[in-house]
Amino acid sequence: MDGPLKKTARPERDDDETPFWRRMALAEMSQAQWESLCDGCARCCLNKLEDWDTGAIYWTEVACHLLDDETCRCTDYANRSVRVPDCVPLTPQNVTELTWLPPTCAYKLVAEGRDLYWWHPLVSGDPDTVHYAGISVRGRMVSEKDVAVEEYEDHLVDWPGEDPAEGIEVAERAPPATGRKTTGR
Repeated sequence: MDGPLKKTARPERDDDETPFWRRMALAEMSQAQWESLCDGCARCCLNKLEDWDTGAIYWTEVACHLLDDETCRCTDYANRSVRVPDCVPLTPQNVTELTWLPPTCAYKLVAEGRDLYWWHPLVSGDPDTVHYAGISVRGRMVSEKDVAVEEYEDHLVDWPGEDPAEGIEVAERAPPATGRKTTGR
């Protein structure tokens, strides 16, 4: 791999050995494939503030009240748009238009023809690597249930919008699975 943002050319032929995200456009994916693209970082579930004069987007550490702070998954995914009217479901059509998606978003990466990062569960085979790598919001967010909207400016953060190639510190590898011991050599 040539670094975390290696460009991937879509193969000219459709072979079973090439991962689906490298050989299919977002609109061609099945619902299961589409859903599996989410790495579970939950950065998109953080509230953002927009400067009405400039259109600039500012990230907060304040997460949607439906977000489980341990699993980084929505507690009512099927009804999220009803329960949270501001929730914007991602679609193949809107992914390229949503300027507030984090640079690590797999939907955004695939839409731009780039490969998934090493911590993505489809690459690592482990849904927890996104947490071990420090990419997810686990341990770095507060629920909107605990913060008044007027206080969001007190919770501004930069890390959700940062590019990993520009300084997000990531672990070399995931820690061992629970219950396993490691020994020095």
